Amino acid sequence: MEQPSERKPLRADAARNVDKIITAARQCFREHGPEVPLQTIANTAGVGPATLFRNFSDKEQLVLAALSRQLRQHVDPVAATALDGMDAAEGLINVIDAVMQVASEDANLLDAVAGRRGLLIGITRGIIGSMATLLERGQGQGSLRRDITIEDMVRLVAMLIGAVDTMEPGSAAWKRPVALVEDAIRTERPTRPLPEQSGIPGVTLTEAL
Repeated sequence: MEQPSERKPLRADAARNVDKIITAARQCFREHGPEVPLQTIANTAGVGPATLFRNFSDKEQLVLAALSRQLRQHVDPVAATALDGMDAAEGLINVIDAVMQVASEDANLLDAVAGRRGLLIGITRGIIGSMATLLERGQGQGSLRRDITIEDMVRLVAMLIGAVDTMEPGSAAWKRPVALVEDAIRTERPTRPLPEQSGIPGVTLTEAL
């Protein structure tokens, strides 16, 4: 499948249609969930089905394009700032924060490609590269544990993203588990308190114990 980054440059009118479709897709996935029909997305975007399918052969390709745009807009700038900064550990956590913000706001997009590890790695390769650089720098600065690898970091971020299903959509509940991960990867545990705990929607754990 063609990755979003591999798309050829579009004419101005075609680019506007793609932008409208991606914006509509995010809205529809948020409102209707991952099973939303493509026809609903086309209607919301104000384009015909032929225009949608001319740009996106299936729902999976559209989801990847929408996720890719969110990552480029909201994570790449944070990663660039982190790579230019002096504190690599802080920069790495900032990148994870940015990834989790996208994951929380677009949880239904992620649900639509759940289990498609290869596709997700394809659109996050640059972010993973930035994380690897920051990890190595932080280890050299003595602020990050030397026994942690980039494979560990990718798995930790994947676990954090998976935990979004236990949170209210769009909430900041992810900040607490990110802080716990930070405690685990730093050589010295931060002195700041953990972010506030939040409940799991629809579950009362005290009744289950």
